[in-house]
Amino acid sequence: MKLLRILFLILLPIISIAQNVAVTGKVLSADTKAPIAGASVFLSNSSFGTSTTNSGMFTLNGLKPGQYSLVVTTIGYEDYTQILTVNNDPVNLNIELRPKTVQLKEVVISNISKADKKLALEQFKQDFIGTDQNALDCKIVNPQILNFTFSQNKTVLEAYTDELLIIENNALGYRIKFLLKTFKSELLSGNVAYSGSQFFEEMKGGDGKKKRWYKKRDEAYYGSAMHFYRSLYKDSLADAGFKIYRLARQVNSSRPTDEEIEQNLDKAKKSKDDSFLYWTSIKNHTRYTNQKFKGKFAVSDILKSTERPGLLAITFPDNLYVVYTKRWETNYYKDVYRIPNDLNYETTIVSYVNNNQAILIDRNGTIIGNSPLYEGTWSKLRLSTLLPVDYAPYGKQQVPSN
Repeated sequence: MKLLRILFLILLPIISIAQNVAVTGKVLSADTKAPIAGASVFLSNSSFGTSTTNSGMFTLNGLKPGQYSLVVTTIGYEDYTQILTVNNDPVNLNIELRPKTVQLKEVVISNISKADKKLALEQFKQDFIGTDQNALDCKIVNPQILNFTFSQNKTVLEAYTDELLIIENNALGYRIKFLLKTFKSELLSGNVAYSGSQFFEEMKGGDGKKKRWYKKRDEAYYGSAMHFYRSLYKDSLADAGFKIYRLARQVNSSRPTDEEIEQNLDKAKKSKDDSFLYWTSIKNHTRYTNQKFKGKFAVSDILKSTERPGLLAITFPDNLYVVYTKRWETNYYKDVYRIPNDLNYETTIVSYVNNNQAILIDRNGTIIGNSPLYEGTWSKLRLSTLLPVDYAPYGKQQVPSN
């Protein structure tokens, strides 16, 4: 199975959500000062969002004091993002949007052939929404707004949108509006990276459907990265079912690059000789060597305070090896080293994208700024299992039976 590794970069999501502070404001055009109606106003990665009225006004109710990333977007104007600090007092904003200038890259990307766009859309669905059971119940409502481009002999797919991409997740009961700024899928290595902002709307359904949604949401939450980071923040990993280890490893320098392997596999298919079996075997070799554990981490070993209120920093040598002991792993990951004689629990290897750059988290389990690289269980998680940062579980996950 091809290794999938994913880098998530959500633009400064909120630090806290909940009860009774209101944010109100008015959205105007920067050049004419006229009110802008129908603009989307939301807090990134949350379930708090609305649209401006005919007079350009908006209101977001039920916020708890804290730090937020406020996003305003509408067709024909540049997107607006503001880091918002809310105290106990109501906040009123006057926001001006600048008219958008059409860029050359939009013209170039729009020239992609119909056949390539169909191929790109299917690949995008797999890499962005997912391939799990939940993904089968997800639908892109407006795929026509996606802009695609292929590069490097169609081995790299990139995408972005100027409007909100709307996805209906009928598995979890959310209508997700996603402002996709960048998306990059390296088809040979399986690496996927994207950035953007999104908010969640509750879908309508009867009691039976809601009950199924709540169950599915809890299944998506328990064992997830959000669950782990929240538990780490509260120093309650053991109760939540997580164990953390230090894993050391080296890159396997004798293994050819993915591009070289794929090129030789393609040649072998055409020549129909025994080299195909050889290159298939090489492809299945792990990317790493000399892998060994250097003991368990304690929370105090990796979690440090920062000068920013509400934020903690995760730092670790080598790699952070995370095991969730309340669910079995159902996929095989050739590059994920397993603890000898241990049970096959869900496992994720967390590593830095940039060497020794701390991972900042808030109490809601949200990563602020630079995200790490995931290999293993969390690398398979896509939009089909994504939950808003203000999500609270409905029940408790049970330990798997033997």
